[in-house]
Amino acid sequence: MAALVEVDRLVKRFRSITAVNCVSFKVERGEVMGFLGPNGAGKSTTMKMIAGFLAPDEGSIRINGADCSQHPVASKRLIGYLPEGAPLYGDMSPRLFLEFAGEIRGLRGNELQQRIDGVVERIDLHSVIDQPIETLSKGFKRRVGIAQAILHDPDVLILDEPTDGLDPNQKHEVRNLIRELSRKKAIILSTHILEEVDAVCTRAIIIAGGEIVEDGDPAELEARSPGHNTVTLTVRNEPAAVVASVLGGLPDVMDVRTEDREEGSGRYFVSPRNGKSIVASLGNAIRDNGWIVEEMRVERGRFDDVFRRATEAQRS
Repeated sequence: MAALVEVDRLVKRFRSITAVNCVSFKVERGEVMGFLGPNGAGKSTTMKMIAGFLAPDEGSIRINGADCSQHPVASKRLIGYLPEGAPLYGDMSPRLFLEFAGEIRGLRGNELQQRIDGVVERIDLHSVIDQPIETLSKGFKRRVGIAQAILHDPDVLILDEPTDGLDPNQKHEVRNLIRELSRKKAIILSTHILEEVDAVCTRAIIIAGGEIVEDGDPAELEARSPGHNTVTLTVRNEPAAVVASVLGGLPDVMDVRTEDREEGSGRYFVSPRNGKSIVASLGNAIRDNGWIVEEMRVERGRFDDVFRRATEAQRS
């Protein structure tokens, strides 16, 4: 069975600038793909091409097996798109805007009203449904944009910065909505909020300079962080040199850094070789030496470290 979204060797140029350079990936039903990268990396351009807003210079896009260049209208029927900034008609109310968007999608009569009622409930737009959009806060405008993207229940959702401008409670609600929708859809979302990747994404692609530089599930990418499986250990009333010597002598330990603490405690940052788990060997050393441990914490890795390293060439 074909993936819902298939992008093959996509290229987009703006005069002498190559914004997207031979980008390929697939997104399956049930998958939430985080599309990440610094400003100017090619994220929004790629998403605009998938949504049919821009035509690629090279490469192909398939939506549910259909080539978008050969079946553009049929492909767009399967897509819900939230552009960057969520452009809206300011003189319309959310109700009128959703009616307008629904009619464009071929919805009429009772079906259209039921769909509008459903998204208003999901996105919590009741309090502003008849206000002019131009009077709404940035957060409410973003929510109206999300509502129009899901109004026709598309198989594919393309969301460019979906939580931009939302407060923490609204972000939580939208993330829950994305997780709920992902059960039956393929979702591509871009974000600058790296915690959002961990919160909702089953997969992450990092793009820099128009090219894919990392692709994997968030846990796999975090494991590539230099601090992955580093252990922070606080030991009470033991000579720091002795503790550091014992820890440094363990087979899978690469390095031990020491930080003096008040009241006779010492804190140790123990780095493993090749990112291996060293919890068991540290536990044995603690038991064998009878140390009193106040704290033991394992670093799973930092996604922002992986992001910075992957995009470093573009920044320099």
